[in-house]
Amino acid sequence: MKRLVLLLALVLAACSAAPLRVQAAPAPLSASGPSESVRLWQDAAIFGAAEDLIGSASGRVLVEMYEFGRRDLEDALLSARRRGADVRLVYDPSVAQTARAAARLAGLGLPVRAYPLDDRRHQIDHVKLLIADGHALVAGMNWGATSARNHDYGLETWAPLEVGRLDAIFEQDWSLAGGMPKPLAAAPPGDPILQTAPGAEVLSALLDLIASARSEIRAEIFVLTDHEVLAALAAAHRRGVRVRVLLDPRQDVNQPGRKLLAAAGVEVRSYPAPPGAKLHAKTGLFDVRRLLLGSANWSLSGLTVNHELDVETTDPDAIRAYASRFESDWARAA
Repeated sequence: MKRLVLLLALVLAACSAAPLRVQAAPAPLSASGPSESVRLWQDAAIFGAAEDLIGSASGRVLVEMYEFGRRDLEDALLSARRRGADVRLVYDPSVAQTARAAARLAGLGLPVRAYPLDDRRHQIDHVKLLIADGHALVAGMNWGATSARNHDYGLETWAPLEVGRLDAIFEQDWSLAGGMPKPLAAAPPGDPILQTAPGAEVLSALLDLIASARSEIRAEIFVLTDHEVLAALAAAHRRGVRVRVLLDPRQDVNQPGRKLLAAAGVEVRSYPAPPGAKLHAKTGLFDVRRLLLGSANWSLSGLTVNHELDVETTDPDAIRAYASRFESDWARAA
């Protein structure tokens, strides 16, 4: 109740004061130079990146996935296992197509484990993670049968510390799914790899990014309903930050937050998603210097209840690429 009162106060204070084609070719949105260690992918190209990573792996292929319905990626995992790689899958058992894919893979000898959901809290394992040898891909994109239609982002990293942290999170979840909980210690402040449940690292980082923004915030969000985040965005606008938010046009749950932000003076538009497609991204750029993306919606469940995974980067190529794509999306949403 206090958070809602704060939000309404911020809003009142502020009040007084052609469809885009998805990218089908496996080309990155950003291409890192020799000194960089990340690459930003978008839309259907995320699947080309995933297939390439699995296809080139010889040691380990670890997958944690909320929605899994692509037979081509099932086949890629089985091929990697036949090559002798350590291939394992953690999946969300509440998604029917994912449960079917896991059953098929298990029947063919692939080690799979169901993430133990807390049904009392209506929890899901919403992570979308692939680790292939020394590379990792953290994304908002599911591996669903129709996910390639959606607009979304994924960040590939081969920075050893980041891949190591992601590997540790997978092993944490693998142990939990095997009945042996081994939760990791909270990430230290400034760590670019962020999880939710255990902990609230994504929420903490997101609020810090909003609070520290001085010039501009650009966000593309599938679900934006968390009162604390809405209040922080309104406060950023009130102190002079230009805040622009693109939302999925068919998510009715966004409408109350959309109205509150618009009343506070925040610029909000609907992404021009073609029929059958979604703006599925959960991505924010803050002052053209810090980019946050991953699985966590900016909702109460996404930031406190679900098991989620986000990554933050300051890579200039990834930031420029996202900024350019955002401006294109924003213009089409006019």
